[in-house]
Amino acid sequence: MYIPKANGKQRPLGIPVIRDRVLQARVKNALEPEWEARFEPKSYGFRPGRGCQDAIAAIRSFGRGRLAKRLWALDADLEGAFDRISHDHLTAMIGQFPARDLIRAWLRAGVMEGGRWTPTEEGTPQGGVISPLLLNVALQGMEEAAGARRDTRRGREFCVVAGTPVLIRYADDFVALCHSKEEAFRVKEDLMNWLAPRGLRFNEEKTRVVHLGEGFDFLGFSVKKHGETLVIRPSKEACNKLRKRLRTEMRALRGAPAKAVIAKFNPIVRGWTAYYRGVASHRVFCSMDFCMFTLLYKWAKRGHENRSGLWIKRHYFGRFNKARRDNWVFGDHSSGAYLQKFAWTRYARHNAVKGASSPDDPALTGYWRARRRIKAPPPMDKTSLYLAARQRGVCPLCRQALIDGAEYEPDNLREWIDWFAASRKVLNKHHLVYRRHGGTDERANLSLVHADCHRQHHVNDGNRTVSIRPAEPSRLA
Repeated sequence: MYIPKANGKQRPLGIPVIRDRVLQARVKNALEPEWEARFEPKSYGFRPGRGCQDAIAAIRSFGRGRLAKRLWALDADLEGAFDRISHDHLTAMIGQFPARDLIRAWLRAGVMEGGRWTPTEEGTPQGGVISPLLLNVALQGMEEAAGARRDTRRGREFCVVAGTPVLIRYADDFVALCHSKEEAFRVKEDLMNWLAPRGLRFNEEKTRVVHLGEGFDFLGFSVKKHGETLVIRPSKEACNKLRKRLRTEMRALRGAPAKAVIAKFNPIVRGWTAYYRGVASHRVFCSMDFCMFTLLYKWAKRGHENRSGLWIKRHYFGRFNKARRDNWVFGDHSSGAYLQKFAWTRYARHNAVKGASSPDDPALTGYWRARRRIKAPPPMDKTSLYLAARQRGVCPLCRQALIDGAEYEPDNLREWIDWFAASRKVLNKHHLVYRRHGGTDERANLSLVHADCHRQHHVNDGNRTVSIRPAEPSRLA
């Protein structure tokens, strides 16, 4: 199958059969820890415990301040990286790994399209479970090829030597921060020679050398230096994509009730703001709120053409969020549900991963445990966050984690939105004293539980007026 790209082209997506997907997952679980011990510290794409935010934090650390020396950037992209990887080079990199024959068979399995089989002489199909790991294996050593050098002194193994460039890579997109324009072009030439034996080359349409004062876009962020200040904010392309999506989704909801509008857009708002809350985004968030308000008002006006603006305001807008003095919050009066605003999300600096730290390193178990505790909480509503913190992230009915794998942090913007859409479905607020018997919506009368646990708890509820208050979760949970 093919998925559309931003430039109008299509990207082939190869999806293995279920049996092969299971086998690939097993092989990946065995191969990944070995390579996590070798991967370079400035590689962030498709790796456990790392993501886009870490790559942006690395750019910020080297480009900020008046003492920053690396003011030129090679903003590069590889052309068809997944489709052009040399099989011979990749199998040589894997070496004597026990499942090397399986990997070689997957690489050369061919593709079925339209009932016809086509052999694969190069590349690894996008959509395969193990494909992102194989791409990282193929690109291992890129930092050294670009001329980046790390300090060899004890305790400074992951510090970059002064006077050398820095390469920050996320999958097949990377940025090389250099001291001069000439150095940037030299890095580009060195990398071209290094990539050739691997079957890869630059995408010249997306590769350029720029000064930080001119700025560049990377992973949906705009990076630009204004005087001595490095400003990182959502890129114009990302903002335009969001506006287009909001318009498309709103058009599809014509004639739908307010509940459906809220359910559709809340995960989008929370996911988008979670992705960009670690940079200078407040003005962008406010502009998105204005765009959202315009779409909501048009949606309401289309459903009630003969009603006045005051009527629409009374029926669809109000002070639904009691914690804010905002009379223009879109909501549903019957249920009390309301639509989150972009600007409600506060700035939260991302805590970047240190050096080459990996969750697969048993010596760093304490580091990753502490990292999960101090990372910024997801931008959920305040009541849910309070309840989750009070319960220490545990469902009081089954005593399991509220969100399975809560330490997982989505890797990109689409995953953030999907994560919030999924979490909204799996968690419910449970009333300890039922509302039909006088129970209130106060936090003292609420607990956050799994949706399945909630349904099971209410099966054969009978005439019970007070919910059985579950025991406090264990502190070991």
